[in-house]
Amino acid sequence: MEGPKRKNLGISDAEEAEIQRQIAEDSDDWVSTDEELAAARPFAEVFPELAESARRARGRPPSENPKKQVTLRLDADVVERFRASGKGWQRRINSALRKAAGL
Repeated sequence: MEGPKRKNLGISDAEEAEIQRQIAEDSDDWVSTDEELAAARPFAEVFPELAESARRARGRPPSENPKKQVTLRLDADVVERFRASGKGWQRRINSALRKAAGL
C-alpha cells in the first residue's frame, strides 16, 4: 500500500524509500480492515466510567467570580504603559479600574 503524498521535506528519494521500507516492515503497524472499522465502537461506549472521568478532569475548575469579556477602547499610550510593565498587564488594568471604581 502506498502512503499519502507529502511535501518534500528536504530528504532524498533514497531516504524516502528507506523510510517507507521501515514503515512496511514495522510489525507494530497495521491497517484496519473494513470489518474492524465496522465493528468499532465509541470510546465512551466501551469505557463509560473512564470517559466520564476524563470529561470531568478537563480544564480549569469553574471560578467563583468569573471574568466577563468585553471590548473596550483605550488610549494607545495607556495600553502601551501597561504592556511595558510586563506579563500580567491586563490584570493590572483590571486592578486600576477596580480602584478607580472604589471596589
